[in-house]
Amino acid sequence: MLELSARAKSISPSPTLSIDTKTKALKASGVDIVNLSVGEPDFPTPDRAALAGVAAIANHFTRYTDVSGILELRQAIADKLLTENGLSYSPSEIIVSSGAKHSLYNIFMVILNPGDEVLLPAPYWVSYPEQIRLAGGVVVPMPTDESTHFKITPAQLEAAMTDKTKAILINSPSNPTGSVYTPEELQALAKVIEAHDIFVVSDEIYEQLIYGVHHYSIAKYSDKLKDRTFLVNGFSKTYAMTGWRVGYVAGPAPYVKAMSSFQSHTTANPASISQKAALGALGTFDPKHREEFQARRDYVLNELLELNGVTCTKPEGAFYLFPNVKAVLGKTLRKNNGETAILTTVDLLCEELLTEMHVSTVPGTGFGAPDNFRISYATSMDQLQKAMDRMKDFFGRIE
Repeated sequence: MLELSARAKSISPSPTLSIDTKTKALKASGVDIVNLSVGEPDFPTPDRAALAGVAAIANHFTRYTDVSGILELRQAIADKLLTENGLSYSPSEIIVSSGAKHSLYNIFMVILNPGDEVLLPAPYWVSYPEQIRLAGGVVVPMPTDESTHFKITPAQLEAAMTDKTKAILINSPSNPTGSVYTPEELQALAKVIEAHDIFVVSDEIYEQLIYGVHHYSIAKYSDKLKDRTFLVNGFSKTYAMTGWRVGYVAGPAPYVKAMSSFQSHTTANPASISQKAALGALGTFDPKHREEFQARRDYVLNELLELNGVTCTKPEGAFYLFPNVKAVLGKTLRKNNGETAILTTVDLLCEELLTEMHVSTVPGTGFGAPDNFRISYATSMDQLQKAMDRMKDFFGRIE
């Protein structure tokens, strides 16, 4: 049998999607699973977006479009960035892709040469390091922990710079930690970045899902920095449109043009129908969704802090909690069948939590945090209450 390429063999499957697949298979077999593993809002796509998609089909808007997305949508995104973020972009500085994940991959493919280093604050979203490596880049993790609320410092950033540094990736609000950089913190980081000739990839996909704080884009720091920044966003989280697959990048025109050329040979344009739905979605975010997420966060956080050996910082954005279970790793779990298991790793803890209590979570290993696991609270309060009752039982049996 002919071998796979070295590139293909080096790829690790997405742990979040792998666990979600396993969870759905268990549910399909009749097991009562509470799924806290997937980052997918449980609210419906806004009616205006859905109807715009239906209208696109009815009007036979089903052909190829401009590779970078229809002009109407790119202009609407530019208008949004100006009114909501205070950032001025022209449609030629915006490219629409098949989801923000696709947008990120386009960026890495056009800016990285083999050996180029990308500074990556950890914990990080699981796909960042894989995409960087696929593009030939070298991942340089910058570890953070609960003591800094999972945020890097200017001194840490300066110390990580080398002559091979090509870019830094900033994700605020963060997946998996829910941390949000304040304007002052981003400005302090921007001052360091501006002194070096590197790019900034700013993933702002969760910008609307913030609680008691304000979102600030690092691209606002200065025109000089804006000209080196790729602002990544999309429609999946804000508008509950995960399946529609629409993301976008706003950035310097020459690099956006290069991304368009690259995209023309991979996916070409994002789905025409999805683009029309995205156009219909803009401006329809319901603040009640934010309020509901905040109530869920507060409930789950309070319950987590009651568990044996669990600590957890209070996230200010996204819809994740990232509890630390270092205190129980290496301890013994009394299982339902009377047997015992030593919880040597967080991966094993999450596996036992799924097998024993039918609660699906994601171990932090894939996020660069082997003492933590991720909980998504993007599900109903009834499901969250069921999950926390089961987790109380589970952690109560760890000795």
